[in-house]
Amino acid sequence: MSARTDAGAVRAVNEDAVLARDPVFVVADGMGGHARGDLASSTAVSVLAERIPAGAGVTPNDVLDAIAAANDAVRGLSTADAAGIAVAGTTLSGIVAVNGSDAGTRYWMIVNIGDSRVYSWDGARLTQLSVDHSAVQELIDAGVISAHEAGGHPERNVITRALGAADDVDVDVWMLPAGGEQTFLICSDGLSKELADSEIAELLRQTPHDERLADVLTDAAIAAGGRDNITAVVVSSWPVVGEAERDTVERPDHRPYLEDTRPRV
Repeated sequence: MSARTDAGAVRAVNEDAVLARDPVFVVADGMGGHARGDLASSTAVSVLAERIPAGAGVTPNDVLDAIAAANDAVRGLSTADAAGIAVAGTTLSGIVAVNGSDAGTRYWMIVNIGDSRVYSWDGARLTQLSVDHSAVQELIDAGVISAHEAGGHPERNVITRALGAADDVDVDVWMLPAGGEQTFLICSDGLSKELADSEIAELLRQTPHDERLADVLTDAAIAAGGRDNITAVVVSSWPVVGEAERDTVERPDHRPYLEDTRPRV
């Protein structure tokens, strides 16, 4: 496992925060232009660290309860001024190793709110597992713009979901069976907006099983401009006994994981 968070080459304050310890690996990106973005991201990961115990024994409901508690804590950071209510907010994306309902079965629980990302890497192919909650992603889904056009769109920094934005948190969840060799990249948009998926894949290909991978990726994003805060976490998982079919947690408006629809490199 390797992890790094950096302010980047332009911004003075790092509004990203990271939690990377078994069984939870998450990235939070405080919302720029909103009140206390750096405190929002650090508060979110602190609540998850407190609520999700180290080691085995974590259930999907434990994770959902922890995210709800983090949402409440971030909501509590909102302040009122002469202009009205200033909302503190943050993205939250990552993976948590959880127990399945069958004894001996474990899953990677992928969670996402906002436009930080979770990727999988199999040594040859990079697959985006999460779906961006952003204005440009909605335009892409509607066929209004292409993925290539999204990078220069005036609304490219507008996200449509965030932790702390509402009383009830709306989080996307996917469950992937844990087993064999699995590698994941979790990152803030400071990485994914500076480096194309093809560039990320090439860096992963050049430095397999390297404990410096997060540094390699972050340094490349800084060299490409580093216009935003940058966070990268690379997790290689362990073999697990007990395989199961891919499943999803049932949630309102949940968008199921469909492998053949995710961008691949």
